[in-house]
Amino acid sequence: MAREQIRALWHRLTSDRQGAVLIETAIVMPVLILLALGSFDVGRMVTRQIELQSGVAEVEAIVLAANAGASTNTGELATLLKNSLSLTDDKVSVAKIYRCDADTKFVQSTSDCIGNSVVSTYVQIDLKDKYIPLWTHFGVSKTFNYDVSRTVQVDTETLPDPAESA
Repeated sequence: MAREQIRALWHRLTSDRQGAVLIETAIVMPVLILLALGSFDVGRMVTRQIELQSGVAEVEAIVLAANAGASTNTGELATLLKNSLSLTDDKVSVAKIYRCDADTKFVQSTSDCIGNSVVSTYVQIDLKDKYIPLWTHFGVSKTFNYDVSRTVQVDTETLPDPAESA
């Protein structure tokens, strides 16, 4: 008789499905919510990276359209980037740099080049930004730093030889 009672109890427990969906939902729902938040955050991170890349590409197009190293106003370009991307002064850098002949290093001024050398003028654009993902509040991640940099050649000229002008 005890065996039949145990068997009946076992059958009743295994065949009762009331509340199973609620328990399964309670277990699965937090995982689904975290996945949704993570997907949303990754989407925002990728979107910001694309915004920064597009902003730099826009300035690059402006520099190439002007195509005159002497008349490229780096201050106006920096202001354009700051306004269009909502960045602060310390996050944007637009500067003219120069390369003497085929040297691998850039210099800050054409006076650093020797006479009778080919000087190439570049505009260097650097953007920095950061994004704090939602999941950092749960101790899962840390701040994500963006660093976008482009160097665009705008002009090439040959410096006069100082010995010839004397």
